[in-house]
Formats: sequence, C-alpha cells, structure tokens
Amino acid sequence: MVVLDVAQSVALPLRRRVARVAPWFGPAFVAAIAYADPGNFATNFTGGATYGHLLVWVIVAANLMAMLIQSLSAKLGLVTGNDLPELCRRHLPRRVSRGLWVQAELVAMATDLAEIIGGALALYLLFGVPLPIGGLITCVVAFALLGLQRRGVRRYESVIAGLLGVILLGFLYNTLRAGADAGAVAGGMVPSFAGVDSVLLATGILGATVMPHVIYLHSALTKTRSGRDAGDLRLALRCQRADTLLALGLAGLINLAMLIIAARLFFGSGIPGTDSLEGIHAGLGATMDSHAALAFAIALLASGFASSSVGTHAGQVVMQGFINRTIPLTLRRLLTMAPAMAVLLLGVDPTAALVWSQVVLSFGVPFALVPLVWLTRRRDIMGAHVNHRATTVAAGVVAALIIALNVFLLVRTFAV
Repeated sequence: MVVLDVAQSVALPLRRRVARVAPWFGPAFVAAIAYADPGNFATNFTGGATYGHLLVWVIVAANLMAMLIQSLSAKLGLVTGNDLPELCRRHLPRRVSRGLWVQAELVAMATDLAEIIGGALALYLLFGVPLPIGGLITCVVAFALLGLQRRGVRRYESVIAGLLGVILLGFLYNTLRAGADAGAVAGGMVPSFAGVDSVLLATGILGATVMPHVIYLHSALTKTRSGRDAGDLRLALRCQRADTLLALGLAGLINLAMLIIAARLFFGSGIPGTDSLEGIHAGLGATMDSHAALAFAIALLASGFASSSVGTHAGQVVMQGFINRTIPLTLRRLLTMAPAMAVLLLGVDPTAALVWSQVVLSFGVPFALVPLVWLTRRRDIMGAHVNHRATTVAAGVVAALIIALNVFLLVRTFAV
C-alpha cells in the first residue's frame, strides 16, 4: 500500500504537468509534415543517388534554418494573436501586401503539385491505380483530413502527427536495413558542390525543406493558443520552442535518412532509374526486398495525404490574411490542383516535376521570411518578446543565403 501511495503521489503531479503543457504542443507537427512531403522524397533521393553524401550538409543546414524560421513564426502568432499574412496586411502598403498574396498563391500551386503527384505515385506503386485517378483520391483524402477540424483542432493535429510517425518508421526501418557509412556522412558535412546541377538540386532540397506556406501557417496555428496572462505566455513560448525542436528534428531525421539510403544503395551502383521515385521503389526491391519497397511506398502515401491537407489549410490562411477574403475549400482545391492534374494527364515525368516544384518553392521563401524577420524585430509589435539582436542577425543571414543561392542558380543556368 505504501508503494502504491508513493507511486500515485508521483504520478499525479506528472499528469498535472503534462496536462498543463499539452495544449501548446501540436502546431509544429502540422508544420513538420510539409518538411517531409513528396518533394523531399524526390530531391533527397535524387541527391543521394546522383551525388552520394555530397549534399548531407545542405539537408542539415536547411533543417537548422527551418527550426529557426518556424520558431519565429510560432512566436509571432503566440505573442500577437495574429498570423503572418494578417500582420503583413496591417503593416505593409496595400500594393505590397497584394503582391505577396499573389506570389503566395503561386507557391501554393507548386506545393500542391508535389503533394498530389506524390500521393498519386504512392497509390500507383501500391495498388496500380492510374496516376490521374490517384491524384483525385489524394485530393479527396485531404478534404477528409481537413474535416477532422470540425471535431476539434487537437484531433486534426494528432492525426497529422501520426502520419508523420508513419513516415519516420518507414525510413528508420529502411535505414537500419541499408546501414550507413558514418565516415561518408561526416564527409558530407563539408560544404561543397559538383557543378551547376548539384546547385540546382541543393536549391530544390532547400525549397523542399524550408517551406514558405508553413511559415505562414505556423503563426496561424499558434495564434489561438496565445496565453491569457504573462505567465501563460512565457510557458507557451517555452513549449512552442520544444514543440518546434522535436517536430522539426524528426522531420530532419527523415530527410537525412532518405539521402543516406539513396547514397548507400544507389550511388555509383549502375542501377537504372534511380532518379525517379518509381525507379527508387524498384531499386529498393532489387537491392533489399519487397518489404523495403513497401515501407517506402507507404511512407510516400502518408506524406502525400497529410501534406496535401496541410497545403490546403495554408492556402486558406494566406488568402484570408493577405486580402481578408475566403473561398470555399472545394474551389480552392480545384484551382490549386489544376497544375498537378495537368502534369499527370499529360504524362510529364512526375519526379522531374516534383524537383522543379521545389525549386519554385525555394524562390518563394524570401517573400515569407523577410516580412517575418521584419515583424518579429519590431518592439511595437512584439513588446518584451522582440527578437534578440543575434536572432535577427541569424535570420537575416538565412534570408541572404537563400536569396544568394537562387541568384547564383539563375546566373549559372541561364548565362550564355
């Protein structure tokens, strides 16, 4: 009896602490699904299969950037009770705000391109479903997931976190079976490129990792969790940092696992087709077995379904925030899915389309990141929670690096 009483006395405070912090956890897991979407599959596997471990440093650096950026976005929502698009509308000239909205909608289309194609490919690999039909199924499932929000945002966040767990387990399984060369991974941490094609791929990896639509979305997910008083807000800010580090850390492990598997099994192997997701699926079956290929396809399916739902949610946040308008989700989905369905119907190489969609996303990052840094450094908006100087400098360096990489890519690709 004494032992039971002691156990109960320890468990009760623990449950109370968990119950106190739990409401602030979850938003980062919704954001993190975008960091493990089908675009990541395409860029990371292509990077590993083509260049081995050369671009490991790009994945690590991009994930660290993502942690900083998403933490700033979450803080903005918690402190102000408003999301990033709303604050842009209030504090920027109307013409600038409208321009940001237009580019954000174009980014949403590029996002949907990757997510719908990924879900369609997974259904084809698992069940032989034709790609256009698979794209439609992915859209329907995305609607169903969004419908969970009517039963409470916590349920939606829990399901999305569960799908992220499915992706993580699939790649942990394949990584453990494929093995890893620790020396090669460490060597890949040294920044280097191997020609303009590797720069293009690095830009795609960056675009697939640092996602502009979830920079907007994360602030919207946290704004309803703003603390009732100063003590609650301090707790909320501590919890969001932990939420972001945990969720983005898991997404980073997934991305790193993709590249390591591809580098380990396909780099220099002569196995044909490893620059496409279908070829990677077949290659996993050939180099390991059908179980490895199945784990890959299931992870891709979970990614396509979850990220498509998150992308649609982000699109609504963008429109409502920038121009204070909303349209029915069905109409939004029809508009943003059009490019993806065109790719699937016209028979364009889906993996190449995925990689280029991530390059487009990379070009959209500065348009979300620069306003975020500008707003979070303003004391009149953030009050006592304004960025430290070092935080602003670090975020400014991130923005400058992304812009410089994009400019370099344009010059090297299109210069005569």
